Amino acid sequence: MSIKSDRWIRRMAYEHSMIDPFVEGQVREGVISYGLTSYGYDMRVAEDFKVFTNVYNVLVDPKHFDARSFVDISAAYCDIPPNSFALARSVERFRIPRSVSCIVLGKSTYARCGIIVNVTPLEPEWEGFVTIEISNTTPLPARIYANEGIGQVLFLESDEICETSYADKRGKYQGQQGIVLPRIEAKD
Repeated sequence: MSIKSDRWIRRMAYEHSMIDPFVEGQVREGVISYGLTSYGYDMRVAEDFKVFTNVYNVLVDPKHFDARSFVDISAAYCDIPPNSFALARSVERFRIPRSVSCIVLGKSTYARCGIIVNVTPLEPEWEGFVTIEISNTTPLPARIYANEGIGQVLFLESDEICETSYADKRGKYQGQQGIVLPRIEAKD
């Protein structure tokens, strides 16, 4: 397995629509950087956020998720309360090739402020917008800027094609459009 370079990422973005929209090079001035890097792609966070709240004191249960556990915000930035977190989605839509697996890591600019982006895998042949989990580990409110960088995607290509891809197993998050909440597959 090898990590892929900017040349490979650029070619795959243009020839196979692997990243859409694709930003050639890195945008850095006055923003938290995004776009093509040497060995990855810095994705952006969109303007829609689901910020978790304890107003209704509901239990956060991935098998029985209660929508009252968050508030929806659509804005140019989102302030996450102390010791809380938010869900968001990427601006970019990804289409991962069958021979590739990706790892999404948080950007160091946010990490240096105590804001952690959950490490997220993107499996072979998964496609959609990435649902991003953003944790504010500080005792203070933390601001996230929409349409700016939030995480870096690293592309790892295998020497051989996988036997079963995410598309083959009809993964429950395949083709997700917005911020997708936890899903549990029903028993047959």
